[in-house]
Amino acid sequence: MRRRTLLAAGFGLAVAGATPAFATGGRRVLHVRPGESVQAAVDAVTGPGWTIVVHPGTYREVVSIPAAAAELTVRGAVRDARAAVIVYDNANGTQKSDGSGTYGTAGSATFTSAAPGLTVRDLTLANDWLRADHPDITGTQAVAACTFGDRTRFENVRLLAHQDTLFVETTALTAFDRQYFRRCYIEGDVDFVFGRATAVFEECHFHTLQRDVGFTPKGMVFAPSTARANPHGILAVRSRITSGAENGAYKLARPWVPSYETTAWPSLVVRNSWIGPGVDPVAPYTNMRDAYPWQTMRFREYANSGPGAVISVPDNRPQLTTAEAAAHTPRTYLGDWRPYECR
Repeated sequence: MRRRTLLAAGFGLAVAGATPAFATGGRRVLHVRPGESVQAAVDAVTGPGWTIVVHPGTYREVVSIPAAAAELTVRGAVRDARAAVIVYDNANGTQKSDGSGTYGTAGSATFTSAAPGLTVRDLTLANDWLRADHPDITGTQAVAACTFGDRTRFENVRLLAHQDTLFVETTALTAFDRQYFRRCYIEGDVDFVFGRATAVFEECHFHTLQRDVGFTPKGMVFAPSTARANPHGILAVRSRITSGAENGAYKLARPWVPSYETTAWPSLVVRNSWIGPGVDPVAPYTNMRDAYPWQTMRFREYANSGPGAVISVPDNRPQLTTAEAAAHTPRTYLGDWRPYECR
């Protein structure tokens, strides 16, 4: 299987390790160009409120942003999100070079951030690890971005991987960290948007990939693991779901109740969105484990359209009433933080 093409020809491949250039004039801005390192720029941040500008190129490295880099902005130098690509290829089951074991799901991420108030825009974040290249590895989760920290905002970001593309996580089991994604493109196959955060996706495009397997479902778009105490989980609004696979090959979601948090009560609302034929309209939900049936979870839809949204068996796709839908909006999920007003 060939790796996907992440970047148009003409841009250079960055080599991790080179020191980024500072902007002049005393501004807290770092510019990263091909031959330099995004992680080196992160390491040069000395407090809150910095901006890292990533110039067109492919940066093959792992990037980890610490909590101390609060209110950090990482953005592409141009508005085309395809121009600047941060990519690596670790998986859950990849052995670490120091012999200390495997990376695990969260540790496989190309891009990780614990910084509150993070903004990411106009970039591609990718994990191009492929199952076909590693038949000996059974831990096939390979994360493009793992985000935890309150007030995380992504806009015009492409997130590319296969299994577990985007991990919307929280800083603690008891935290209700808020994350907002606007006009992002997210593709994958198994559980490729998953986690415990209060995560709002507005005007986003989710795309399910073709898989060379002889079974269905081939995968699921969402796998929330919302804490029972959190009234808000994942919300997708005014978005669309397309597929590179055959009709009905994918499920919309399944609940994830982690072994380390068996009290989780996954929450997902998909509303006012277009769902393509790749999603099974008759039975759009399934179980991850039979001990936690999806019917007992907080899965709801409202005012969706498209062939994958047809309600042929009402019991299989619970709907919000109009009154209930009023409680499932970006404003109600995000509270006093209003990133949707910053456009």
